[in-house]
Amino acid sequence: MTKPLRIIFAGTPDFAAVALQALLNSPHELVAVYTQPDRPAGRGRKLKPGPVKALAMQHGIPVCQPLSLKSEQDQGALQQWQADVMVVAAYGLILPEAILNIPRYGCLNIHASLLPRWRGAAPIQRAILAGDKETGVTIMQMDMGLDTGDMLLKGSCPIKVGDTAQSLHDRLADIGARALLHVLDLLPDGLHPEPQDEQQTSYAQKLDKAEARLDWHQPAIQLARQIQAFNPWPVAQTKLADKVIRIWQAEALDIQTDARPGCLLNSDKTGFDIACGKGVLHITLLQLPGGKPMDAAALLNGHSDLLQPGEILD
Repeated sequence: MTKPLRIIFAGTPDFAAVALQALLNSPHELVAVYTQPDRPAGRGRKLKPGPVKALAMQHGIPVCQPLSLKSEQDQGALQQWQADVMVVAAYGLILPEAILNIPRYGCLNIHASLLPRWRGAAPIQRAILAGDKETGVTIMQMDMGLDTGDMLLKGSCPIKVGDTAQSLHDRLADIGARALLHVLDLLPDGLHPEPQDEQQTSYAQKLDKAEARLDWHQPAIQLARQIQAFNPWPVAQTKLADKVIRIWQAEALDIQTDARPGCLLNSDKTGFDIACGKGVLHITLLQLPGGKPMDAAALLNGHSDLLQPGEILD
C-alpha cells in the first residue's frame, strides 16, 4: 500500500460495521462516519444508535446523521472532510451526483451479491429464495443508477445447505471487508473497472412482511428456502386455528404423500412433518405466540396437546 487514504465511511447496520472495523484496523484514516438517524428500539422505544454509529463513537470518529444529502449545506459539509474516497455499505440514503463527485476517487459500494445479479435492497435473501448455489460480494464504483456502477473486485461464497440469511450475511460481511481493503490498496495506482452486463441483471426487491406467510401448496424445497431466507427477519409463519406459529428452521424431505397440503403427518422429538404441494417439510425450530423459539423436543414436552398428527396448518 502507498500513502494511507482519507476515508469517509457511510453505513448503518451490522453488515457495514464489519467493514468499518476492518478500516479501523487498517492504516487508512477515517475522517468521518455517515449513518442513518437513530431509531426507536425496545419496549421503551428509546432512540438507539445503529451498529456503525456505536462503533464510530467507541473510537472517537466524528459521526454525521443527515436526513438526506440533497442540500447544498450537507454537500458542502461533506466536502470539507477532504476525503480521498467515500466507502458506502448498507447506508440507506441515496447519494446525489454531487456527492459521488466530491471524493478524489469517488464513492465505492460494498454490495452483497455477484453483480449484476441481485441489484437492490435484499440480495442475500433473494439469492436464498431463488435457490442460488453461489453468491458473493462486489466492490463497485458508484454511479447514479441502482447498483449499476463498474465492478472493481468480486469475492464469491457458496450458499450451503441450511444457510439462513443471517449465516450468509455474516460470511459475506467478512468477505466484503477483506475485498474492500484490497481495493483500497490498489486504488491510488489505478484499477481496471469492469462494466456490468445488463443482459444478466436481476432485482432484489425489498422484503415485505406479507412474504413471510407460508403457502403449503408450494413445494417443500421452496418453503425451506423461504424459512431460511426470512431468518432472522421477518421470520416465516403459519397459522394453527387462531395461533400464529413462526418457523425458524426446517428442511425439505423428498417424500411423496397424498395428504392435504398443510396437514401435520408426524411429530416427534426430531421435528414436525408437514405435507406440502410436493414433498414434506420437516420443521425443527419454531415459536409459539408470546414464547421463544423452541426445538421440537422442548415444544412437545411443554405443549404436547398442541401439534397433533392430522391437524391442518394454514
